Amino acid sequence: MNPEKVHYAKLIDSVEERILGGGAILRDEAEALLSTPDEFLQRLLAAADRIRIRFKGTKFDSCSLINARSGRCGEDCAFCAQSAHHGTDCDVYALKPGEEILAAARAAKESGAARFCTVTSGGALSAREFEDLVKSLEKVHAEVDIELDASLGFMDDERAERLASAGVTRYNHNLETSKDYYSKICTTHRFDQRVDTVRTVMNKGFSACSGGIMGMGETPLQRLDLAFTLAELGVDCVPINILNPRPGTPLYNTAQPEPLEILKTVAIFRLILPKATIKIAGGRERNLGDFQAMALRSGANGMIIGGYLTTGGRCVEEDINMVRKAGFVIS
Repeated sequence: MNPEKVHYAKLIDSVEERILGGGAILRDEAEALLSTPDEFLQRLLAAADRIRIRFKGTKFDSCSLINARSGRCGEDCAFCAQSAHHGTDCDVYALKPGEEILAAARAAKESGAARFCTVTSGGALSAREFEDLVKSLEKVHAEVDIELDASLGFMDDERAERLASAGVTRYNHNLETSKDYYSKICTTHRFDQRVDTVRTVMNKGFSACSGGIMGMGETPLQRLDLAFTLAELGVDCVPINILNPRPGTPLYNTAQPEPLEILKTVAIFRLILPKATIKIAGGRERNLGDFQAMALRSGANGMIIGGYLTTGGRCVEEDINMVRKAGFVIS
């Protein structure tokens, strides 16, 4: 057999064995796996799937979200249609009333989602908006049997405590990309500010949800940087988004990764983060297409269902059926 082929077979098998035994993948091993030939890709995906089964079982983490305040964001994130710095046709509206948020939570529960995430645009809500939203979330917590997530921008100790008292158990704040690439994506705040928010919510007892976006012009090595940073932080949930370029944003004409590259990335993230929930999230429909089901057997064990912040999603019933056919249990 070709020595190179022997190398990849042994590398994949030895890394899997070590992780299943409680060890960790090394950085140079992860870098080598980025070059896994197509003929060994299935071996890599299967190894990631077995690691997922060992550490996460068959329980599936499904999340539905509501864009509770849209547009007019003062940050200049190059991928985002909600930024006031870009000329997009994004919907713009103030914080939604509690009745709408409650109705959306009920709909999420009925659709089969295990979690409901309330998301707002901007770096942070005003004090009044934040208190109004806390009251809305308290009502949802009291009336709907669903786990509550929130993604409200930067967070301090006081606000984190208020959210916890309202019944929120998970906080989302994506790092988006690697530290050394972040300034190419956003200039209105620093990467370290995002890390600080993740640490703040973890210190207050929240499950931390933090991931990133593929396809923004970053290199595969920078994706590894992100994964290892998330592993070092010890986050519980990692959404992997694939850029769905929005008209009017600086990244609109950015070339997107091919499905097999996305699957390879999902698998390597699982090797780096064996105990985390890994979700395929925004852009999966456009960029994975018919390969979405394969992502669920390549290390992923979660998904955002029912649409995203500024783009629609696939039929929820279709997604639920796909998840069950992949061997998962949806509570």
